[in-house]
Amino acid sequence: MKTSITHVLLFFNQRRTQRDIRSLVKFVGVLALLIVLYSVVFHYIMEYEHRLYPGKVDDHSWITGFYWTLTVMSTLGFGDITFQSDLGKVFSMVVLATGIIFLLILLPFTIIQFFYAPWVEAQANARTPRQLPAETRGHVILTHHNAVTEALIRKLDRSESPYVLLVPDFEDASRLHDMGLNVMFGALDDPETYRLARTQAAALVATTYDDVVNTNVAFMVRQVSPEVPIAATATGPVAASILRLAGATRVLQLGTMLGRALARCMVGGDAITHVVGQLDELRFAEANAARTPITGKTLREARLSDLGVSVIGIWERGVFHHATPETVIGEHSVLMLAGSAEQLLNYDEDFAIYNVSIKPVLILGGGRVGSAAAEALTLRAVNWRLVDLNPQHASDSERDVVGDARDPDVLKRAGLFDAPAIIITTHDDALNIYLTIYCRSVRPDIQIITRATHERNIDTLHRAGADFVHSYASMGSVGIHDMIRRDRVATLTEGLDVFRTPVPGALDAKTLIESGVRERTGCTIVALRDADGTLVTNPPADTVLREGQEMVLAGSAESEASFRERYAD
Repeated sequence: MKTSITHVLLFFNQRRTQRDIRSLVKFVGVLALLIVLYSVVFHYIMEYEHRLYPGKVDDHSWITGFYWTLTVMSTLGFGDITFQSDLGKVFSMVVLATGIIFLLILLPFTIIQFFYAPWVEAQANARTPRQLPAETRGHVILTHHNAVTEALIRKLDRSESPYVLLVPDFEDASRLHDMGLNVMFGALDDPETYRLARTQAAALVATTYDDVVNTNVAFMVRQVSPEVPIAATATGPVAASILRLAGATRVLQLGTMLGRALARCMVGGDAITHVVGQLDELRFAEANAARTPITGKTLREARLSDLGVSVIGIWERGVFHHATPETVIGEHSVLMLAGSAEQLLNYDEDFAIYNVSIKPVLILGGGRVGSAAAEALTLRAVNWRLVDLNPQHASDSERDVVGDARDPDVLKRAGLFDAPAIIITTHDDALNIYLTIYCRSVRPDIQIITRATHERNIDTLHRAGADFVHSYASMGSVGIHDMIRRDRVATLTEGLDVFRTPVPGALDAKTLIESGVRERTGCTIVALRDADGTLVTNPPADTVLREGQEMVLAGSAESEASFRERYAD
């Protein structure tokens, strides 16, 4: 009922509607005058025929005149009242023709044009507003609906953060509204759109269009609000520089970021640590356990804590398992470690001699992501070889192989059967699944790292045999979401986040082992910051927690939610 009232009020408050109603009233007025005129003429002609044909024509009342006019004009023509003279018959034809024009043609057209169509448009406008309520604040403004914003909207919904999606096309706005999204119709190149979207009170503006549109959006937003944070995506360093000049607070070069992340996961060539995140002195790293002395042992037996590092969890073929003292380290395990730079160096000194491979890593796809992965591997002094169908992407004749990655002969020529790892970087998720299944079938021991454009394909790629999957959508959404969530330190990889929070009152004066945080929530306490700012990495189990301290925890999004729910003040 409330929605219907809103539609009615919106409909009648529109200036166009008020103008159309006036036109409709005029039309109805002209029609009423014609009915009255024809009813009067009807009586005069009937009197004429009564004198012309005495005894054959009856007298009729004024009501009968209106009755005859309406039946003739509406073409019902009951035939119970007819004229005898030619004049009467000519008049009947005039009334009939007028009725066809006014009642059967003009009236339906007028109602549709001036009433029904505006009413339908008003209903659509009520679903896709052109401005937000004046009290709206703390919301996120999005400017494009794509894989990145789809993932971001899911995160915003989970954290109950308000958002609005600006859509410049009315049909697209209606379609997206019907999909359950919060949309607002407005031109992206008009500063007034951002005023109506309450940009001054927004928590963030995120634009994920192409470089040109993103620059335009950032520039328009800065005209409305000099302070609101702006996150924008860019395809390269030149576009990133222009976006910063336009006013963007943070620019995400997702192709480069994704390529580096995929290269960072490559641990098949060595057993040393590779840093994937950092918080002040605390660093997070991954290390391959294959062909090292700790394979087959439990974490308790491996005694890695003697080196000062803490094992947060273990990756097994793309599945993350939280670490416990009884967790067994497998042949394909990748350890997620936490520690200071010195502690990680201690680990490297013990494990640098293991699992060394000089064979090149294979990169499938030479676009922005593949090129960034190759550059990152070069910085790590890791040999690589790139396969791409486009000769323009093959700039290094010694390292690049031109050919179709779907061709087994091309992959064999590129070194698939000797490579310690393969990085699949194409933007086609279906092709990535195909290549993952094939490579896993011919090389069960190889490490497979692949890209997913859409979040929904992450699990599918893991099931296909990928050890690590990084999603383009997830990387973009996490980068933007981190600007909103000030307590979030980093997303280390898919499904593993690091966040910080004050020690809750329920844990005051308890030791780490007494708190049972890991057992109850799935989160691991990896560091404590005292009131004086001192950061203690990997605190021992007998460390006493105190209110006023800050904890750094690692866990999945579900683990974080469980922790916050359990220890909510």
